[in-house]
Amino acid sequence: MHRSNERPIDRSTTGGADFLQLDPGEAPVGGLADWLARRLRQAIADGRLPAGSRLPATRPLAADLRVSRGVVTDAYRRLAEEGRVAGRGRGGTVVVDPLAPSAVPAGPRRTAAVRPPAPPTGTPPRSPFAGTPVPATFDALRTAPARIDLSPGLPDLAAFPRAAWLRAERAVLHGLAARDFGYGDPRGTPALRRAVADWLGRNRGIRADPGDVLVVAGAAQALALAGEVLRADGLDVVAVEDPGSLGTRQHLGHRITATPPVPVDAEGIRVDALRATGARAVLLTPAHQFPTGVVLGGARRRELLQWAAEGGLVIEDDYDAEHRYDRPPVPALRGVLPEQVLHLGSVSKLLAPALRTGWMLAPARYRDLLVDAKRLDDLGNAALPQLVLARLMDSGALERHLRLLRPRHRRRRDAMTAAVAAHLPGAVVHGAAAGLHLMVTFPAGLTCTDTELAEAALAHGVKVQPLSWHARLPHPPGLVLGYAAGAPGEIEEGVAVLGRLLREAGGPLPG
Repeated sequence: MHRSNERPIDRSTTGGADFLQLDPGEAPVGGLADWLARRLRQAIADGRLPAGSRLPATRPLAADLRVSRGVVTDAYRRLAEEGRVAGRGRGGTVVVDPLAPSAVPAGPRRTAAVRPPAPPTGTPPRSPFAGTPVPATFDALRTAPARIDLSPGLPDLAAFPRAAWLRAERAVLHGLAARDFGYGDPRGTPALRRAVADWLGRNRGIRADPGDVLVVAGAAQALALAGEVLRADGLDVVAVEDPGSLGTRQHLGHRITATPPVPVDAEGIRVDALRATGARAVLLTPAHQFPTGVVLGGARRRELLQWAAEGGLVIEDDYDAEHRYDRPPVPALRGVLPEQVLHLGSVSKLLAPALRTGWMLAPARYRDLLVDAKRLDDLGNAALPQLVLARLMDSGALERHLRLLRPRHRRRRDAMTAAVAAHLPGAVVHGAAAGLHLMVTFPAGLTCTDTELAEAALAHGVKVQPLSWHARLPHPPGLVLGYAAGAPGEIEEGVAVLGRLLREAGGPLPG
């Protein structure tokens, strides 16, 4: 018997790993260990796995790939014999054969433009659902009392890894010198920038140098800084997906003159419609589109990258990329066309929004401008949380946390889809294969608007968001329902309230 105990891959399954975007369905029959060793060898050679980076433990990686553990250990053994990796006991298997990624030439240094006067954000009305939503509307909804919160964009805050965070924090504080408590680099600490570059190489298919990484206060600040710099460069129109995140559009629109909507279908954004807008930049969520949950299809990706290669700029919000259940991973666009893609990511959905920590990787021509804008905005993120997060990333604790979250999220996703089937039987569920929310659309003939339904639900102690908040083009009424933060019983009860309200309104959904 072969020592790696290879077994045939069931091609109907969707096994795969975020680590290097590995998909065992690509492997030839009987050649799993060869395939895995080759993929790891390529990642070491092209810099996605730089010297010092640690490979996943064999057991979790085998489970992600749905192969025997022997396949992974055999591949690791081959790389060790070649001198590319080395076992470090409790420190795991570490890359020791680097090939430094080539430096991207920096563009001429320019001074960031003065920020234009901010338009008024408006005051939210007494009800969050009365009138046109303004930026403060989200604050009003967030603080409104409710028994059950099914708001999208909310991770499982109870799952925050407090013990791991405290251990990492103690270790960081123990190793700091007095000078480390002073002002730091506005780009972010070197430790976190290196850890983010390694994370993106392992999990998102992006070859990045730490010098490419700018640490920011979440995707919200990334959009604000990008909008400021792009406007100064003459790019004051940025197209956006429709439906697409209202909050994201508000953050970008605070700096940009216009955000024309571009329709999204089952394959993602329609590139023909994007061309028709005449916009030279577009904001996308290609890994898990908000709110529909679709993944940008292969043919559509090629169309989009052709548009970008002709001079367009893609702002890639890597929203919910790590949270997937029933589909293989998809690589980030930044990994294919780095000089035309401005990539945004954060740990708000991985750990907690309270950390206010994210990153952006920009084309070389915008890099210094963004650093200038960040410096003038806040002098840089707080250094201590950055160092703790870097330690979690480097130690593998963040990946272990993600592996613990996935089955919990899957159970809650299943609870919500079952509740929708039971209590909203005429509704259509979208985007169930990944993410932390579902989009639900209703059939024609609804006797109330989705905003009125959301308002009635809040009056009965259930928070949801109407789909119409996120759509400017014609679209069926619906709701955007988050499931990550609620227990299955709460989810079922909240959806039952929605069904009862629709029946009482005389809607078309059968009881």
